[in-house]
Amino acid sequence: MAKAQPSLDSVDRRILSALGTNPELTNKALAARLGLAESTCAYRLRALRDSGVITGRRLDVDVRSLGYPLQAVIKVRLGSHSKEHVEKLYDDLATTHGVIQAFHVAGADDFHLHVAVEDAEALRDFVLQHVTVHRVVRQTETQLVFELREGPGVLPRDSP
Repeated sequence: MAKAQPSLDSVDRRILSALGTNPELTNKALAARLGLAESTCAYRLRALRDSGVITGRRLDVDVRSLGYPLQAVIKVRLGSHSKEHVEKLYDDLATTHGVIQAFHVAGADDFHLHVAVEDAEALRDFVLQHVTVHRVVRQTETQLVFELREGPGVLPRDSP
């Protein structure tokens, strides 16, 4: 059963929008920007975290600077779809070094993996050592990523 989604009011949405524009804002700066008391802003932030609307904080790193200049999307198709095998494969793929994101998808493919590796040889080895070793994997297709741009997401952008 799906978790009930919290009801967000305009203040919650303004907080999320401001943090979407600048996630490093302190509570004091956020409260000043939105014209809220610091205590109200802190309470609202805590409530957004506790309810699961804000799910964490993230550090974005340029993977090239860490020695992984080649990115790819690996499409994975399965030969069988037992729940146990699908969940095991998903767990294994999502925890493999080099995986940036793992998607369990509907359609012709079953999984899409966004990976970063050192070079073409490492990409080949990744597929052979971490993907096709699973008996349920029927087929893979690898696409190189030439360029990656982040989209705006779903939050309205707050003016700084």
